[in-house]
Amino acid sequence: MVKEIPVIYFQAATCSGCAVTMLNTASPTIKNVLIDPLVPGVHINLRFHPVIMAASGEMAIELMEDTVARKKGEYVLVVDGAISTADGGVYAVVGERGGSPVTTLQRVGELARDAMAVIAMGTCASFGGISAAPPNLTGCVPVKAALEQKGINKPLINIPGCPPHPDWFFGTVASIILHGLPKPEDLDEHLRPKAYYGKLIHENCPRRAYFDEGKFARKFGEDGCLYELGCKGPITYADCPLRRWNSGTNWVIGAGAPCNGCTQPEFPHGMAPFYEKLIDVDLPVVGAYWANKTKEAN
Repeated sequence: MVKEIPVIYFQAATCSGCAVTMLNTASPTIKNVLIDPLVPGVHINLRFHPVIMAASGEMAIELMEDTVARKKGEYVLVVDGAISTADGGVYAVVGERGGSPVTTLQRVGELARDAMAVIAMGTCASFGGISAAPPNLTGCVPVKAALEQKGINKPLINIPGCPPHPDWFFGTVASIILHGLPKPEDLDEHLRPKAYYGKLIHENCPRRAYFDEGKFARKFGEDGCLYELGCKGPITYADCPLRRWNSGTNWVIGAGAPCNGCTQPEFPHGMAPFYEKLIDVDLPVVGAYWANKTKEAN
């Protein structure tokens, strides 16, 4: 007796990077997710996913619409990518109805209205991201804004990242299955799970000691904190330093590159230029003190 939870994974204005990172999950593997119970007694029934499903065209759309019709209030909607709204959303369409294209704005409204909950997968879906960066000629907005435009109020969880770590997504799904939808205190002000986005990169960065000592790298490849080279870790919330990527192999700062703040609402334009030092940002006093001492000595 295994309970089935239907999931519709819908892609809007996206590069498919978020879909690929989900498929690269290591524990559980995507094979385990598709075939085995994600937690004892509960199986995720991934009924629609454009990247991996065998069906295409009208057959795929019919399956998605059938899920909505037969599983009202039972399925979880995952939206990957921002929603185009300019000129009625004509710049992004998925399938047809009566010979006319159906916009992603219309689809997301229809899918969300009868969903149990909505998960915004990736920074584009959560905050607009690259899709909504200036000049944003297609009027892309995050899922939250699209639902508000349609007058839809559903439980919404944002899983930002460009792309997100697969653990952030599957850990959130497993938590929902085990404990129910997150309570307000489980999410931050941007609707991100605090379990994964509760601390700054800067707090757990292995180069933090360099920062506190005022030792900053002046070019790539040098020892030292990457703050002077544009690292956005001091203002970015995520657990990348602890979780790491590619099955725990490494992460961006471990590879010698600065964090670009991809889990933040301001990404990407608010974090640019990526390789220039942050300005007008309050930083820990210890690091600032020693940095000033170094400047005075020089």
